[in-house]
Formats: sequence, C-alpha cells, structure tokens
Amino acid sequence: MKKYVTISVPAEIKSRLETAKGKLEWGEFIIKLYTEAHRLKSKKAFEKLTETLTEEDLKTMTESSKEFREKFEFR
Repeated sequence: MKKYVTISVPAEIKSRLETAKGKLEWGEFIIKLYTEAHRLKSKKAFEKLTETLTEEDLKTMTESSKEFREKFEFR
C-alpha cells in the first residue's frame, strides 16, 4: 500500500497546476514535471559545454576515450 503525504502550496499555484495536469494523477504529473525539468537542465548543460569546447578539444577527448577503451581490462 502506498503512503501519501500533503504538500502545501498557495491556492493560486495549485489552481494553475490543476489546469496544467488535466486528467493526470498528481504523482504522475509531478514526476512528468520533474523529468522534463531534469532533461532540460541536462540539455542546457550539454549545450553550454559544446559551446565551450573547441573542435580540437572534442578530437582529443574522442581519441582519449578510444585509447582508454582499448587498454581497459578487468583485473
């Protein structure tokens, strides 16, 4: 059996969230929001990283990764 808890939020926010969630259950809706926020945060970090790195940096990282995989062994 699942245990439920209450999260207090201002009435205006709850009203806006209820409109956005539609027919979804609250748990499913909140997980969906969290997953999307996490995905966007990761995407933004990746884009920032790719803007920071040069072609030479990416080439060096690729070669280093390939070399690591070729030499890696379980002991």
